[in-house]
Amino acid sequence: MRVIGLMSGTSADGVDAVLAQFRGNPRQPNWSLLNLISVPYPPSLSKKVVEIGQSLKLSSYEWLELAEEITEVYAHAALACDPDGTAEVVGCHGQTLWHRPPSKKKRGGSFQTLQASLLAQLLNRPVVHDFRAADLVLGGHGAPLVPLPDQALLGRLRGWRAVLNLGGIANISLIPPCMGFDKQHSVIGWDCGPANTLIDFAVQKITKGKLAFDRDGLIGASGSPDLLAIKEWLEEPFFQKSPPKSTGREQFGLVDLQCRLEKLGNLTDADLIATLTAFSAAVVAQDLDRLLLMNLVRPIELLVSGGGCRNRLLIDELMQRCRGTRVLSIEEKGIPFNAKEALSFALLAWWHLLHVPGNSPLVTGADRDAVLGVRVNPV
Repeated sequence: MRVIGLMSGTSADGVDAVLAQFRGNPRQPNWSLLNLISVPYPPSLSKKVVEIGQSLKLSSYEWLELAEEITEVYAHAALACDPDGTAEVVGCHGQTLWHRPPSKKKRGGSFQTLQASLLAQLLNRPVVHDFRAADLVLGGHGAPLVPLPDQALLGRLRGWRAVLNLGGIANISLIPPCMGFDKQHSVIGWDCGPANTLIDFAVQKITKGKLAFDRDGLIGASGSPDLLAIKEWLEEPFFQKSPPKSTGREQFGLVDLQCRLEKLGNLTDADLIATLTAFSAAVVAQDLDRLLLMNLVRPIELLVSGGGCRNRLLIDELMQRCRGTRVLSIEEKGIPFNAKEALSFALLAWWHLLHVPGNSPLVTGADRDAVLGVRVNPV
């Protein structure tokens, strides 16, 4: 079956669209990536999505306009990716605007904006969306949802394999080995913390909006990180939590950046970006080190995807801090770095049609597994 997968992440820079083909065993599918298109958001839309995550208030009219504009960008991306209309279904995550992990006082919630019926009508094919809802009502975080697709798409090694996505937020999947004592273990995963979000906000601040991100990590590479500050930050409550755990710009956004800036004092711009970049790598390394100290797992390979792959300094920091683990771009396994998330939601849409559960209670904390997504058809 041919499926379109659409994804726009916490970086809010645009939509990645894939056209993929799946066949065979759903948990170990034969799959191929037929096309990949990235469509940037208009700058005004990107700015509004980010600001909503920092508590921007909108009128009812503005909410409607926002949902329509986002949906139309999705439709444009899907049509550009599959101009001949060969896909039978579309998997669309929607644009996350706010994410609330569950707590002792309140269930988890996650708000993804999308007019799914409009998208189905514009594309004239079914759309599967709202992937997080079933996991959330079962007591889970609703995130991350990619660990099971990561395992299905990439398969197993003789040792543990880690898959790290560096979007606005860093999330990681750990895939058990194909042999040995851990062969029967389930895939695990969680949100590690900030990847690009604090770096991007800081770059926008120091350049007064002239730059949106640290291209190739060049700003950070010209500075030196404040290692004492990083060590202190790693002691914060979120980074001491054991999985399941999830987060977003709500926690690691402009307010959080401002608090860190106040504690850092008078660093140069380059040193600031170097510190935030090293911090993003350090939260991942600390999580992996903690697993090893608990005599659980140590991946022999770390495959990296997402926009952070373009930040050479961030990749170098990961290589230095994740000792004993081979750090590779996911592109070496045949998946473009900006395609994995969209490909995962294409797979989840296929699983929905086959009634295959898409979440993992060990990852999200849900009471049980469930088929994810809601299907809407064109009129």
